[in-house]
Amino acid sequence: MSSDADIAAPWYVYLLECRDGSLYTGITTDVARRYAQHLAGKGARYTRSRPPVRLLGQFPHPDRASASRAEHAIKQLRPEQKRALCAGA
Repeated sequence: MSSDADIAAPWYVYLLECRDGSLYTGITTDVARRYAQHLAGKGARYTRSRPPVRLLGQFPHPDRASASRAEHAIKQLRPEQKRALCAGA
């Protein structure tokens, strides 16, 4: 069952480029807030050890379920495919 927050706010899949050149993919309802958390070391464990240097892209989805499916699909891509996706290719 969906909560009001799931229905009211769109969800986003976002990709970050980390200091070591790796890419991080996540989902959130507020990309700016989540990015700030990553920068402050309060985000995912992955970005605590590999701080993000920039937001590569963000993609809106109508609900958490579709954002989670998209996140999983993106995580299966090779890094160059993720970069191409963010570049709009």
